[in-house]
Amino acid sequence: MPSQILLATHINAPVEKVFDIARNIDVHVESTKHTGEQAIAGRTSGLIELGETVTWRAKHFGVWQNLTSKITEMEYPNYFTDVQVEGAFKNFTHEHYFYPILNQTMMRDIFTFESPGGIFGEAANFLFLSNYMTRLLLKRNAVIKQIAEAPQPPKGGV
Repeated sequence: MPSQILLATHINAPVEKVFDIARNIDVHVESTKHTGEQAIAGRTSGLIELGETVTWRAKHFGVWQNLTSKITEMEYPNYFTDVQVEGAFKNFTHEHYFYPILNQTMMRDIFTFESPGGIFGEAANFLFLSNYMTRLLLKRNAVIKQIAEAPQPPKGGV
């Protein structure tokens, strides 16, 4: 049975800026540096686009794992969806939505996942995996927010 994580993050920055930061591979690496995560194949830096894949290598629960996801839907700057095409989950879909509010953004995540292993996978979701994934997504969103809200240097020099 799939599990679902719903998050909403208010960001004091324009929707286009937040959208691009959220799909930036380098920002993702920064937000997951505590797992040693690196992009090792497919798009490995910059902005990921519709139809592109990225393969991540990271250490979770003391084990190095690879996971490949693909951007299957994208409408700039409103939403994009990535799905696992290879990895430890039985499946996952991560929907990213961006809502402009004046010159700010409400970023919404819907992360739906299913673990392998039938009833044992469901037990793992309940006991620890849902909380672990929620913390990972909250950390990622905090980094996106920090980067988006950071003061920009003046244009045109000093």
